Amino acid sequence: MATDPFGDMKKMLEQFKMPGVDMTAILESQRKDVEALVEANKSAYEAMQAIARKQTEMMAESVQVMQEAAKSAADPAKQTEVVRSAFEKTIADMKELAEMARRSQSDAMTHISQRAAQHMEEIRKMMLPK
Repeated sequence: MATDPFGDMKKMLEQFKMPGVDMTAILESQRKDVEALVEANKSAYEAMQAIARKQTEMMAESVQVMQEAAKSAADPAKQTEVVRSAFEKTIADMKELAEMARRSQSDAMTHISQRAAQHMEEIRKMMLPK
């Protein structure tokens, strides 16, 4: 049976009512903070899975290239071409993985930054005289 941790906290804080403090607004703000962190973590996890899938794909392609190189062992020109091509592919793959990681970090940071801006606005509104 799942319980609402924010509901339980609200009940607890209501016992200590303080004039001029909107406990509901504070708890709602905290709930939004947790949601932003969950969303950032979800984004990072999905990106990590995508990177792992891409690395698996790259490894399979590398094995295939090595098998082709082994078949052409008698032809030095062919081997040179296979090695050059594999090197260029490796560099391109590394750039792609780096870009995937950069996007992932950027997406996670965007979630957190947006929530931080919202949080500051909520605090500003809470401080206004009523």
